Amino acid sequence: MFKNRRLLIATKHKKELVIAPILERELGVICFVDEIFDTDTLGTFTGEIEREYDPISTAREKCLRAMKANNCDLGIASEGSFGSHPSLIFVNADDEFLIFIDSLNKIEVIVRELSASTNFNGKQVQSQEELFEFAKQIGFPSHGLILRNSKDSNAAIHKGITDIEVLKKTFEHFNTNSVYAETDMRALYNPTRMNVIEKAAQKLVEKIKSTCPQCQMPGFGVTDIKEGLICSLCGWPTNSTVSFIYICQHCQFSKEEMYPHNKTTEDPTYCNYCNP
Repeated sequence: MFKNRRLLIATKHKKELVIAPILERELGVICFVDEIFDTDTLGTFTGEIEREYDPISTAREKCLRAMKANNCDLGIASEGSFGSHPSLIFVNADDEFLIFIDSLNKIEVIVRELSASTNFNGKQVQSQEELFEFAKQIGFPSHGLILRNSKDSNAAIHKGITDIEVLKKTFEHFNTNSVYAETDMRALYNPTRMNVIEKAAQKLVEKIKSTCPQCQMPGFGVTDIKEGLICSLCGWPTNSTVSFIYICQHCQFSKEEMYPHNKTTEDPTYCNYCNP
């Protein structure tokens, strides 16, 4: 279905470096990038352009616009968000969505990779020494930095700083003892994020290659999760997963996979009755 077809990767931040090899190897597509298409028009991490839509809608819009501009019927785009992890206290997370669209066969496949592996951080620093210490903590210079007057200021933003001398001169350029330093979360300046995108791309390929048992269309994946795995001690249902629900987006065939984590009971540690 996909072999030897041209696939557009909608990015201006070098994500094709990790996405293209996986898709070309696993699907037989020929990947390319439109160097002119500006994905930043749909939002920037630094806030000069606010993201109007949710991450999935943004990724979809990004993909469709780029496909239309290039008269291409096969495309992929990603969108990431950064902030507090939804379930781990005091831990930041990288939440990546990848979308694959085949307009010729009316296929849309979406995957999510939520990872605590991120250097996402920011700090108002009061001296050059404090700036250098922050830079060391976030993995500089392999990971880029952004400097601005304050966290919410868009008056003067210096991005993509990956050189110690440039960092020093940029700090001095502000002519003040207080500057806001933050991690540059664009993929080409953030190898840690690029690794998460690579994992998402592998997950995407696996979902594309999973076909519906009834109509054989790609993208047959988990659409819902049922909780209720019983506690091994008291027998009451817990919040742990008891089954995965699969529904084909084309023929609506559905399947329930029981005990996807290969266990029929849950440890009492995770039971709200035994361990409230």
